[in-house]
Amino acid sequence: MSKPFQADRYIAGHVRDIPRSGIREFFDIVASQKDVISLGVGEPDFVTPWHIREAAIYALERGKTSYTSNLGLLRLREVLAAHLAEKFHVAYDPKSQILIAVGVSEAMDLAFRAILNPGDEVIYHEPCYVSYAPGIVMAHAVPVAVSCRPEDNFAVRAENIEKVITPRSKALVLNFPTNPTGGTMTRAELEKIAAVVQRHNLLVITDEIYAELTFEGEHVSIASLPGMLERTIFLHGFSKAYAMTGFRIGYACGPAELVEAMMKVHQYSMLCASIISQEAAVEAIQSGEPDTVRMGEQYKLRRNFIVGAFNEMGLPCHLPRGSFYAFPCIKSTGLGSKEFAVRLLEEEKVACVPGSAFGPTGEGFLRCCFATSLEQIKVATERMARFVGRVRKQ
Repeated sequence: MSKPFQADRYIAGHVRDIPRSGIREFFDIVASQKDVISLGVGEPDFVTPWHIREAAIYALERGKTSYTSNLGLLRLREVLAAHLAEKFHVAYDPKSQILIAVGVSEAMDLAFRAILNPGDEVIYHEPCYVSYAPGIVMAHAVPVAVSCRPEDNFAVRAENIEKVITPRSKALVLNFPTNPTGGTMTRAELEKIAAVVQRHNLLVITDEIYAELTFEGEHVSIASLPGMLERTIFLHGFSKAYAMTGFRIGYACGPAELVEAMMKVHQYSMLCASIISQEAAVEAIQSGEPDTVRMGEQYKLRRNFIVGAFNEMGLPCHLPRGSFYAFPCIKSTGLGSKEFAVRLLEEEKVACVPGSAFGPTGEGFLRCCFATSLEQIKVATERMARFVGRVRKQ
């Protein structure tokens, strides 16, 4: 007699134990509500600029519907190499040191799967984007978190990184400007981290998807510092700065041996990124800078307003120097971050993401994305102020 089939018996243990994304879990709740103002999803409210969309349309009209090289269109890699040399001061061979991926998320996954062995430790900073720790676990490695503090404007300190390094430490993941805090790093801070990395012979994976959305100071890539190009995997993409989220196009750069290893994983899983998205990316790099500047100016205006509104209602909020996220502290209300977010949604129809979704160090905070219109932000913060006032009277 056959036994009843139990599907959960066949799920890999390391996958079964990974929690669902705190962002997506929360937005399952949001989807059930009507007339909600969302400060939640990290997606530009701008439509992809017309000339970029037109490049995709023209590619389709010309019959550009085939596979590309596993590494991606050489033309795109060539314009990226020139762009990165000019803007980030890093030099890559487009033929062997750049890989086009399906978004930065795939590029990060490729990096993890290409370099990690079971038991390797990967250091990363929290609060952070939700996929880093699960991605490390799915590569059978061990995530090691280092906390970033609001009093440091959510920068990560070299001395705190060095404290958690062990003989199993293999790589360090950086993401500046940071999702969800908007934290950035100065050149001097990065130089200290580079010294630690070199002293302990670590590899760095740097996710710089928000680089163009740096509001104060210069954006410095750790890959551009002396001795770091050869020990860094540089990740970037088009989703945020060019409002191209649905195109799912990103890229990874690094030493040819590491890019070759990542390409092996890529070719046996994803094969290649969409040729239409790659054609659009060429146009974005060649002609899209005025668009990024225009959108960046709007984000900065919104940032200034929303941070001022949070501080005025008694929710301390540092001024994010990059990205399009504010990260106010809600501890003074006496509510946990998830309870605060759920009640705010239910009572005032404003959606924000609980800080706990970004790791334990995010508890007591709320991620509020200001990539929505200033008019919507004004209404949302008025509702939030009303909610905060009511909670404090209870």
